[in-house]
Amino acid sequence: METKNAWWQNLGIPEYGDEIVIRASRDIVNFDPYFNETLTSIYGAWMERLVADIWTLDPDEWNYRIAWHPSKYQKGNLAESWEFPDPATHIIHLRKGIRWQNIPPVNGREFTADDVLFHYNRLYGLGGGYRKPSPYRDADIRFKDLVSVSAPDKYTVVFKFKTPNPDFIMETLHNVGNAQCLENPEAVRKWGDVSDWHHAVGTGPFILTDFVPGRSATMAKNPDYWAHDERYPQNKLPYADKLKFLIIPDEAEAIEAMRAGKIDVMNQVSLKAAQALSKTNPEILQIPNTNGPTITLQPRNDRPPFNDIRVRKALQMAVDLPDIAKSYYGGSVEPYPDTLTNRNIKGWGFPYDEWPQDLKDEYAYNPAAARKLLADAGYPHGFKTNVVADVDGDLELLQIVKSYFADVGIDMEIRKMETLEWAKFVAIEHKHDQLVYRPYGPLGQTYAPLRAITRFLTGYSANFQMVSDPVFDALYPKALAADTEDKLKQVLKDANERVARQHYTLSLLLPVQYSLCQPWLQGYNAQAHSIWMGAGGPSMLGFYSARFWIDRKLKKDKGHRVL
Repeated sequence: METKNAWWQNLGIPEYGDEIVIRASRDIVNFDPYFNETLTSIYGAWMERLVADIWTLDPDEWNYRIAWHPSKYQKGNLAESWEFPDPATHIIHLRKGIRWQNIPPVNGREFTADDVLFHYNRLYGLGGGYRKPSPYRDADIRFKDLVSVSAPDKYTVVFKFKTPNPDFIMETLHNVGNAQCLENPEAVRKWGDVSDWHHAVGTGPFILTDFVPGRSATMAKNPDYWAHDERYPQNKLPYADKLKFLIIPDEAEAIEAMRAGKIDVMNQVSLKAAQALSKTNPEILQIPNTNGPTITLQPRNDRPPFNDIRVRKALQMAVDLPDIAKSYYGGSVEPYPDTLTNRNIKGWGFPYDEWPQDLKDEYAYNPAAARKLLADAGYPHGFKTNVVADVDGDLELLQIVKSYFADVGIDMEIRKMETLEWAKFVAIEHKHDQLVYRPYGPLGQTYAPLRAITRFLTGYSANFQMVSDPVFDALYPKALAADTEDKLKQVLKDANERVARQHYTLSLLLPVQYSLCQPWLQGYNAQAHSIWMGAGGPSMLGFYSARFWIDRKLKKDKGHRVL
């Protein structure tokens, strides 16, 4: 490939060696994608997926900083190519010569179609001795549509779906999430699962060599890794000799480690922390991210008092979003509520500036109207409630919301839970009885359109609000049947408006968060690539980290040790 005048030439010349150190904000609790979807963030370093982003794509055409990666901006990874002989059949052609990491129990054998078949049979209970899907997949309505997976030969995998919609199939199989990471069958058969880090093995660029709970995870370069840098095809990947995660939940402690040069990149940094760091360490690059999701407070729509839409409207009118934007966020965020789709996905959804005035009025600060709505709903003196709050969230902001609620007679108790406890209590067991809060919510998402519409479907696993709305449910089959982009856009707009008008959840604001990068971390485009190893998230971790490198001379000149 000709690279002489390529757009990435200003990103530096790749070099090998040293290590990339990333801050992890929470402990790593499991190493098997069968058991865990969102709580572990490093699977993609040693396990790979069938598709990846186009590393050579000009960011002016499309950047990957949002979760939605349209299929036209995806390329083969473990897959060499794919096709749709009919709209319900997806055929994957695998690359030949890819090998599993040369460690027990697989010892470097070739990766084949049977490995893909094993993964999907196990994950979704489709056969091969697996009859029960993963608990994290069982309630995912999209995969109810997957009929079968077969491997007619060593390098071909065939997926059969009920719905004849290639966009839906690509979205379901190849977009964000850990479910795309392919585990090793021999390891699962030998140990029953790969939840123990000692059993981690994949085809990826790094090999997990050490894990200390609550402290760190260390990976070494896979010397037999198959991929080359698409920008510099002569260069074998990965560039770094090591990839390391330092587990530092406390933001202030992580910032100090960043100042000391012990961390190369950290993500989801608050505005206050970023502003303070810019004064002491202006050389550390700060990349702002407003690509969602919006912070929300999520009521159970199936139980009193929140099964009454008047109460849900009152919650929204009780909170002064413009004042929070100005006073709490220092004017760094837009003072507008969100509905289902992030406003930065241009041309999709239902952005606030398109809302009719009557809907805007329902989101305007109006405590008198909130009190009247509560009285009309049978709560003239307000009521007591509680919110189950993930401690990883902005608890200071939650206190502000609590004070707004108190002004209209709502007495909200904040029940704090550690992240893992919260996930079990809310996401798995659905034991919450009133409100829930965590660092991210269902509004302002950058999900692909068809996935976004599943968010409030009756019975969907992440529908923590327990919404059951036949009008909203009817939009999903309508979206699947849309045979043009314009028709799909209209269905998504209708879904967004339904979410806004029904007040399924309380919209707060879309805060700015930052990725912090040391000046010696090279290879990425700050305007395009989220440094969370791409907005593909955990499943794309290895793809991105294999293509970044350390400028060892600059790091040394800054007074830091190089390996």
